[in-house]
Amino acid sequence: MTTTADATATAAAPHRTAAVALTPVFVRLKLSLLRNGLKGSSKRKAAYVTSLAFALVVGFLVTLGLALLHGRAHAGTVVVVLAAILALGWAFMPLFFPTGDETLDPSRLVMLPLRPRPLVRALLVSSLVGIGPLFTLCLAVGSVIAVARNAAGVVAGILSVPLLLLVCVALARAVATANVRLLTSRKGRDLALLSGLLIAVGAQVANFASQRLFETGGLARLEPVEEVLRWLPPATAVGMVDSASEGAYARAAAQLLLTLAALAGLLWFWERGLTRLMVTPDGSTLTAAEPAKGRGAGGFWALLPGGRTGAAMQRTLRYAVRDPKTKASWVSALAIGMIVPVFNALQGTGSVYLACFGAGMLGIQMYNQFGQDTSAFWMVAQTLSTPRDAYVELRARACALALVTVPYTVLVATVTAALVGDWRGFPAALGLSLALLGSMLCTGAVASARFPYSIPTDGAFKNVAPGQAGLAWISIFGGMLASALLCAPVIALTVWLGLADHQDAYWLLVPLGVGWGLLASWAGLRLAAPTVVRRLPEILAAVSKG
Repeated sequence: MTTTADATATAAAPHRTAAVALTPVFVRLKLSLLRNGLKGSSKRKAAYVTSLAFALVVGFLVTLGLALLHGRAHAGTVVVVLAAILALGWAFMPLFFPTGDETLDPSRLVMLPLRPRPLVRALLVSSLVGIGPLFTLCLAVGSVIAVARNAAGVVAGILSVPLLLLVCVALARAVATANVRLLTSRKGRDLALLSGLLIAVGAQVANFASQRLFETGGLARLEPVEEVLRWLPPATAVGMVDSASEGAYARAAAQLLLTLAALAGLLWFWERGLTRLMVTPDGSTLTAAEPAKGRGAGGFWALLPGGRTGAAMQRTLRYAVRDPKTKASWVSALAIGMIVPVFNALQGTGSVYLACFGAGMLGIQMYNQFGQDTSAFWMVAQTLSTPRDAYVELRARACALALVTVPYTVLVATVTAALVGDWRGFPAALGLSLALLGSMLCTGAVASARFPYSIPTDGAFKNVAPGQAGLAWISIFGGMLASALLCAPVIALTVWLGLADHQDAYWLLVPLGVGWGLLASWAGLRLAAPTVVRRLPEILAAVSKG
């Protein structure tokens, strides 16, 4: 007579068999997709091989460098901090590059009859196939070699390497699964476009921090940070090896338990995310029930002038907020324009005149105005029948830029002067920045009329359509050179006042810079307007090419 337990075991056996069989299927699927993807494009194959070779070379060099730390005083500090940074990278890279590993997108599996738990196991194992896990494995091995000083450390290291790798991969997959709906939406693409900016900012911060670190005591200053990080997974996996090598077996056991608990928690969180993804409908497919309540009719938009000027200003500002590439360009300019003078000031190599860099970064936004509209420019072109129409259109766009760029220029000049401590040079820097900004609005309007080019919408990092790179170079760099020449009289006056020891007269440069910038902007708009009407068919063809 069959008991209830036997019946349960018999019913569960196919599920266990399916779970075991699912893992090799996913691994083979991952390998097949990678292999087939490389067959279609020689460029993709070259990029993948280059990335693999680069990861192997860098991984080998980092492993060698960590191995040379064996027996050094601060080896444990270095590897624990490195493990924490590595985990941070694994957590955030899926948010910045959501399409970097399309073969593991869980939303592609929601229609298959798969249970979440065996799916997690299969995805975890197949996620170990790739360049990222290979590079992480190299770092893990090098970290263990650096801190394993006896047999206990070696035994702990054998456990540490796979644990560190599994926690990092599970962390990345759990984060990606929890945010998969965001990553496939417009906001997710916006986040991916801003990844380059965030990486650049992070590199500047890391560079500054490393310089300050070695100037003020070296790696010893990291020991308080390391004491905290060694108890945070997955850095606990590396800290366990260091503790075992020192004979602190109880501490090593506690760090091992923390690592295992973190891995179990991440797998549980990942499984919950998969379950929710499989049973919850995509909100983007549901009809929005919220009625529009007078959008664009009040608030800030009510402060803009009426008529064509206000409409064009509002359109330009909305592009800066809603269009992914325009938004990325604006945010990059705003961030880098502040980072360069501030970081130079903090490093002791700054000058108050570096505030001009912020004005220059934002002035570039005036270039290729019609290309930023892409193929939608044809709707604007229908309303440009006279030079007056073109002048009002360009003036409105310049005014929209000025709403942001003028206060920002004043802010950058003020912050730079405060950090450098050169308040006597502040008026000269501010006046020169405003003159440069006006000159770039002038040359940007002329360049937009004479050298328009298309901005592709299909690629995150494609900013120029094929065959138009020369136009982009002429437009931007030629315009920047022309802006410098336009500012030459103001620059010459600033230099003369400094050499003649007339710093008290620097305040005269503020109204001079404002007037010079306004005059240059007006002249540029007047010159560009007839050209826009005359070359309207060519401009339409150029901006619609991509």
